[in-house]
Amino acid sequence: MYRLVVSDLDETLLRRDDKNVSPADREAIRACRERGVKFVPASGRGCRSIAKTLRELGVEDAAGEYVISFNGGAITENRGERLLHFAGLPFSLAEEFYRRSLQYDVCVHVYTKDTVYVYNYVEDERRFLEGRMEVVEISDKNLDFLRGTEIVKCLYMNTDHAYLEGIAEELRDLTGEVDVSYSSNRYLEFNRRGVNKGAGLRRLAEILGVDMADTMAIGDNYNDLTMIQAAGLGVGVANTVEALKPQCDYVTRATCDESAVAEVLHKFILDV
Repeated sequence: MYRLVVSDLDETLLRRDDKNVSPADREAIRACRERGVKFVPASGRGCRSIAKTLRELGVEDAAGEYVISFNGGAITENRGERLLHFAGLPFSLAEEFYRRSLQYDVCVHVYTKDTVYVYNYVEDERRFLEGRMEVVEISDKNLDFLRGTEIVKCLYMNTDHAYLEGIAEELRDLTGEVDVSYSSNRYLEFNRRGVNKGAGLRRLAEILGVDMADTMAIGDNYNDLTMIQAAGLGVGVANTVEALKPQCDYVTRATCDESAVAEVLHKFILDV
């Protein structure tokens, strides 16, 4: 029996048009919780930026409920946002990624524990983030204003995936010191080395005393791959990036807009 289900949010649990959890998904998650199964959101975003989703699921500020955020950079118990694990990016690396970004056609995000700073905030990115999270727009050419502040991760945004892959190749002198991932078909992300959703899943399973064979991970994009591979059952939704589907143990018939998470929970937990 699966005891711990970890699910990505954007393009997995959340519908693309309104960024909400479908009624079918909410009901399936509620039914799993009644059976003692932990359902944990795992996002590249911070815990505070997914408060709306936690309210939809009925677990905002709830004891014994958890969030894996910042691609595994933090694990939080919802009650009082109690931080159980944190692994940030060294300031020197964050500063260098920021400095190097200025030579590319990218929008840059710098994540601290409670704020996302955005440089070159292009209109396409404004539209994409609307309803997802709030950010602080900056025009600084360096990160001196964040010196002494813990930085969780940095990312570059451009909707041309091949362009982002080219940047990652050019930054190989830096990327060997970090975990690199791609998400939402628009982001190239840089986390502290060893920080990813798979490591976050393993750490939370250890905290909860759950065997990895009894875990399930559901995702759709490259930054979900480590947890899909680490889990006892790795699931991709129908709209998963095609290159990832062969890495999944199961791929849903439904997309994120068609209650894919409910399909998985019924097939492997509720209807067995």
